[in-house]
Amino acid sequence: MRPFAGGAGPQTPRGAVPVREAARLTLPADGTRRIALTFDDGPHPDWTPGILEILRRHRAPATFFVIGENVRAHPDLLRAVAADGHLIANHSWSHPRLDHLSRTRVREELGRTCDLLAETLGGPPGWARAPYGAWHRPSLEVCAELGMEPLGWSIDTEDWTRPGSSAISGTVLDGAHPGGIVLAHDGGGDRSQSVAALDHYLPRLVDRGWTMVRPV
Repeated sequence: MRPFAGGAGPQTPRGAVPVREAARLTLPADGTRRIALTFDDGPHPDWTPGILEILRRHRAPATFFVIGENVRAHPDLLRAVAADGHLIANHSWSHPRLDHLSRTRVREELGRTCDLLAETLGGPPGWARAPYGAWHRPSLEVCAELGMEPLGWSIDTEDWTRPGSSAISGTVLDGAHPGGIVLAHDGGGDRSQSVAALDHYLPRLVDRGWTMVRPV
């Protein structure tokens, strides 16, 4: 895991990527208080800037799993995310369930987004997350062929249900564990609760000795 040092953007793992049996749900941890914040479904002009401002205020890195369609619509916003030192990762082109698609369609969804990220940021992504976390063998094979590691999560805020910012924050603070990966969203709907929750739980994580990291 890599703490915040700025200058992230896409990040390709060293060497060839083997086909994984499943997505990694946690990051390697030796008991140290390190945790990864991840945001799916952006970039979105209403919610991503607020999340960036909070992360900037606390000098906290995060990983943004972006939708290709949204990147196409908001390339400058994606560049702003990368310029702040956050990791940019692949969350498909249009957010379908990959395990319901043919191998050809999976490659189109992931490959098209890889190409756009490389064009926009100067390099392809090294990480991918299947929409709904729904991988199957063909999609894992395509993921590896495109040079990406599949990443899941271990702390699900369920912020897409809009349970209230207090509930979202409580899920993160109560569930924090070494190597944990937090799933939240900066797109895909009204994410005002997600932004408010981040503003509450991030400084408290820091106060409790947690360091925010990016996967490497």
